[in-house]
Amino acid sequence: MRMLTVVDYDENWPTLFENECSLLQMMPGKVISNIHHMGSTSVPGLAAKPVIDILIEVTSLDELDSLNNALEHIGYTVRGENGISNRRYFTKGGNQRSHHLHAFAIGDAQIIKHLAFRDYLIKNKEVAAQYASLKKAAMLLCENDSHRYSTFKADFIQKHLRLALIDAGYMD
Repeated sequence: MRMLTVVDYDENWPTLFENECSLLQMMPGKVISNIHHMGSTSVPGLAAKPVIDILIEVTSLDELDSLNNALEHIGYTVRGENGISNRRYFTKGGNQRSHHLHAFAIGDAQIIKHLAFRDYLIKNKEVAAQYASLKKAAMLLCENDSHRYSTFKADFIQKHLRLALIDAGYMD
């Protein structure tokens, strides 16, 4: 059974991202256009679930689907859209998750949202500290239920995502 944990920032997270990035860049074909470190492990100093979130921009989701066997060969489990339209989602590490891979076609609005939120947290240390406190409280209150954990954080994320998009010039 997977145990939900939130830990203090680990200085090794950027290296773990870079190592996985190198592995993904060796994938066959030219489907991967850009690879980004996203999520809480991409924000220096931010407490997080110790899982490296990776966002890849791809030229075609259908082309990426043809690489499912190659991704399985390097340890990923294929999860399909997994609740988000026009996304491909993969996990690595089984019950001891180490990586989440989120793939969107180039130009998808989800890419802008994820990167704007990440950049906003990096820029706004006080907001990042509030988010860390909220995540630690959510972890304690959710009783290892990842859906309850996500719901507990949802209002904070929505509020600050909107501010992040304004800050990045995507909204007025």
